[in-house]
Amino acid sequence: MAVQERVIRPYPTPPAVEVTLARPSVSLWRDAWNRLLRNRAAVAGGLFIIVVSLTAILAPWVAPYAYDKQDITSRTRVGPTAEHIMGTDKYNRDVFSRIIWGGRVSITVGVVGSFTSLVIGLTYGAISGFLGGRADNLMMRFVDVMYAFPTLLFVIMIMVILPSENAVQAMINIFIAIGIVGWVGMARLVRGQFLALKQKDFVDAARAIGVPPMGIITRHLLPNALGPVIVALTLGIPGLILTEAILSFIGLGVPPPFPSWGQMISESWQGLRATPHLTIFPGLMISITMLAFNFLGDGLRDALDPMMRGTA
Repeated sequence: MAVQERVIRPYPTPPAVEVTLARPSVSLWRDAWNRLLRNRAAVAGGLFIIVVSLTAILAPWVAPYAYDKQDITSRTRVGPTAEHIMGTDKYNRDVFSRIIWGGRVSITVGVVGSFTSLVIGLTYGAISGFLGGRADNLMMRFVDVMYAFPTLLFVIMIMVILPSENAVQAMINIFIAIGIVGWVGMARLVRGQFLALKQKDFVDAARAIGVPPMGIITRHLLPNALGPVIVALTLGIPGLILTEAILSFIGLGVPPPFPSWGQMISESWQGLRATPHLTIFPGLMISITMLAFNFLGDGLRDALDPMMRGTA
């Protein structure tokens, strides 16, 4: 009987497989930061705000003169010269130095006042939106009542009632006034975000695994609502800077001799034809600073828009 020989053949060599490494995923915040950097107007506005803020913080070392120092060598106020690049006011004080010092008040009121409104509005709106139902209805009716008051008129009334003996006390009073009336818009925004987000699947999943309500708010709802909140926070600062300028213009801001940009305009507008530099320079600082915050806010709005993720 013939024995059949078994031939063992090697397995065929598989074709070469091209391995393509997947690109690492980019988080929403990283992608937003990259798109913000591509927005030249937003970057320019942010850089201007940083420079003005640092200059105001370092005013004792950056300003050529103290805000209340008078130039006794000059008997009358003068326009821009080599010694005083923005001229001097009616008390022979250097305008450039006073603008640097005045930035402390205007920028601080805008930023701190906006954060005050953020804390109150974020807390109120988050509670209202998360609870929903009858509690939400009741809380929003109170917001409607607050909307009925003219904001600026209410702030003026508070500033008249509260005493302002020095610059620090005056700024604290402004923060209190802004905090009382400035939070309603933020509360409505946060409440709307929470009402929409709490219907999402990831919130239902968090409830299913037993996450407590406070954990759902802080870990799931709040981080996803931060985009519009940051944009509203940035866009609200110019309005508060203008509010401070109006209060100082009508004499309800920081008491002299400590300067603010609005107070400088208030002291000089009647002599606009004779000495226009005293009004133009602080007015330009208010306008450019507000424009810079608007550019930055618009850039943040575009960068944090999820519909624009991945676009140039």
